[in-house]
Amino acid sequence: MQEIIQDTIAAIATPPGNGGVGIIRISGPSAFEIAKRITNKTPEPRQAIFTSFKDEECSVIDSGILLYFPNPASYTGEDTIELQGHGGTVVLGMVLKRVISLGARLANPGEFTERAFLNNKLDLAQAEAVADLIESSTEQSVRSAQKSMQGVFSEQVNELVEELTELRIYVEAAIDFTDEEIDFLTDGIVENKIINLSTRILKIHKTAQQGRLLRDGMTVVLAGKPNAGKSSLLNALAGHEAAIVTDIAGTTRDILKERIQIDGMPLHIIDTAGLRESDNLVEKEGIRRAHEEIKQADKVLLLIDSTDPEIESVIKTLPTGLDITKVYNKIDLLGVEPEITETDHGSQIYLSVKKDMGMELLFNHLKQSVGFNAETDDVFIARKRHIDALMDGQQSVENALEQLQNQAGELVAEDLRQAQNSLAEITGTFNSDDLLGRIFSSFCIGK
Repeated sequence: MQEIIQDTIAAIATPPGNGGVGIIRISGPSAFEIAKRITNKTPEPRQAIFTSFKDEECSVIDSGILLYFPNPASYTGEDTIELQGHGGTVVLGMVLKRVISLGARLANPGEFTERAFLNNKLDLAQAEAVADLIESSTEQSVRSAQKSMQGVFSEQVNELVEELTELRIYVEAAIDFTDEEIDFLTDGIVENKIINLSTRILKIHKTAQQGRLLRDGMTVVLAGKPNAGKSSLLNALAGHEAAIVTDIAGTTRDILKERIQIDGMPLHIIDTAGLRESDNLVEKEGIRRAHEEIKQADKVLLLIDSTDPEIESVIKTLPTGLDITKVYNKIDLLGVEPEITETDHGSQIYLSVKKDMGMELLFNHLKQSVGFNAETDDVFIARKRHIDALMDGQQSVENALEQLQNQAGELVAEDLRQAQNSLAEITGTFNSDDLLGRIFSSFCIGK
């Protein structure tokens, strides 16, 4: 339902500072009248009019273009005016001051997009993508943000919500009509639909996770035994001497963090203390912190000294479920050529940081991990709240499947409701009255 908004907002829509063009945007019920009074002209829909912007004494402040977008066919869904003048800080401030004196108020941060959401021009995921597009620092993230703005992400979520709605209707009917000859909850239809929903949520989650990495950057932890080359790799990735490198094992005692970009792909690189048994209190604390960082990493680069006869020993100390790439360093000492191989347990890269052999393989691997030039064209920008909502929905669907196996129909319906609400939080479009309307229109309750 469209919000009824009484006030009119205004703001400078171009960045602070001096420029060739500056734009003031006005949105709300008084926008049209304000434009008439400040220009002494009647705006025509979607027609650029060259005019003067005047103060209360009809003195010219500036001259430029007047554009009028009548509701509901505007960005905010309201009457919207754009005054495009010269981009000087002072002159724009004078025009804005005049607009506010005519009845508008200064807009809050993001309020134009907020009104677009309230007026059903955008859903929440699309509204968030507007900000993500503006903040994008790479071509890949721009394309992904555009996909979210165009509704690619929202469409997939809405399809899941629609299917959950239909499934809830089916389950509710099965509960209400228990005297039927067929037990609808054990005929396999509900189970198959729940399993299919679970699979699709996981697939969307994987794509959304890729989009989150494009937006926020991937956290990469360098782990391994002492003297495996972690600090040398950090320096190579950062492009400067960020970490002290010596032949003394255990030089790194604390966490070192660097934010870098590889061809525009954002990465948060974390160097950690070498993993080994130690009686030194300071080193033990560094190792404890290393394990904490490893648990939270998007990817772990496990540095392995290729000349170490016990190269696999450190792997046993790592938790399961991590995205680990094994990096076999110091291959120059063995006369081995750089290469990358894929196994059932992940990627393995053979290189020499010191001799700059195989570093390009690592760079390309990290770019692909973030989503650079991903094979799929369906990667969209996503945020942590989207990931959390998808996981909450997935957990509820798994709970529903468990309750179905226990033949607890009411609990199946409740878990499906929780899943539906979790997914609908992404777009902000669902309320409980929707389901009631669908049930009454789809079934004859008086049967």
